[in-house]
Amino acid sequence: MAKFRKGGKKEVPQVSTSSLPDIVYMLIFFFMITTTMRDVELKVSTPLPAAKEIQKLEHKALVCSIYIGTPRDKNLGTESRIQLDDAFATPDDIATWIQKERDSRNPADIPLLTTALKVNKETRMGVVTDVKQELRKVGAFRINYTTLKETKK
Repeated sequence: MAKFRKGGKKEVPQVSTSSLPDIVYMLIFFFMITTTMRDVELKVSTPLPAAKEIQKLEHKALVCSIYIGTPRDKNLGTESRIQLDDAFATPDDIATWIQKERDSRNPADIPLLTTALKVNKETRMGVVTDVKQELRKVGAFRINYTTLKETKK
């Protein structure tokens, strides 16, 4: 025997939105915790050179970066400039900048502090040598050159 349905249409119940604010707040909280803000506004362009063999840094929190490249603002010229934090600098400013970085860190972490050089691939080595000499004077011997991994063509 077959079952017969009554002729009336059944209504579909509405979707409960009572838990929607909880979900939205969890997502906002998640993105607030996992997102990092850019610390430095780059004023120099730094297309990085490629390297065949690279290694990842283990302690990225113990890295301070020096940017060397041509200014993004063409009114400032085309010669390579040094950027420390958010300002242009000269090689003479590096010693005070390194001391400021060391003062802001835990004393136990100072021997592990690494200076990353993010250098434009078109930059002349004279500027990089000047920076390295100043780092050597203040005892910042842990230097890292930031590069991109070379892709096979």
